[in-house]
Amino acid sequence: MPRNVLPILHTVSVGDLRPTQITVGLREVALKRRDLRAMSAGKTGMFLARHSLPAVIGPKGRYHIVDHHHLALALRKEGIKQVLVTVICDLSVLDKDAFLTVLDNRAWMHPFDASGTRRSYRDVPKSLEDLADDPYRSLAGEVRRRGGYAKVDTPFTEFLWADFFRRKIDSDDLKDNFEKAAELALLLARQKSADYLPGWSGPET
Repeated sequence: MPRNVLPILHTVSVGDLRPTQITVGLREVALKRRDLRAMSAGKTGMFLARHSLPAVIGPKGRYHIVDHHHLALALRKEGIKQVLVTVICDLSVLDKDAFLTVLDNRAWMHPFDASGTRRSYRDVPKSLEDLADDPYRSLAGEVRRRGGYAKVDTPFTEFLWADFFRRKIDSDDLKDNFEKAAELALLLARQKSADYLPGWSGPET
């Protein structure tokens, strides 16, 4: 292998992974935990072999995952010790401030809190366990599963949809009746007012 060329996959301790966002949808995490528990040991191994986590290496050689935070947290909570990581960039030579600036400008970071407000870089947690819950992110995930919008490669698509629903659906209504909120969100997702969002699938006929 040529010098300075990284292998495609690294095996990393799940507990050592650093998040690059502030929130997740804990309902989404619970669903992934349920799916993991339903697998046999052999199927779990095959699943993990096919689902590596994309990461950037930062200062001190730490792995900062830039996607699949829900899966990473589910693995952590289920006691799975190691996971495969795909290194998409090695920025370990940068100092902390420069590193965080590059993450942000490459769309490898989402420093927004559970109200959709942009926060300081220092508010991004250092541990998966410290990720906060954003119920609207769970709502966005549920709407996508029901066909409300398509899965696309645009970074943080689900968070963009979450913010759309945040402006349309009251937080108390979401908390009190998730199923009813999901039905309403599915209708909203098909309206013309959502056509600027990635994965929009057109109005319902």
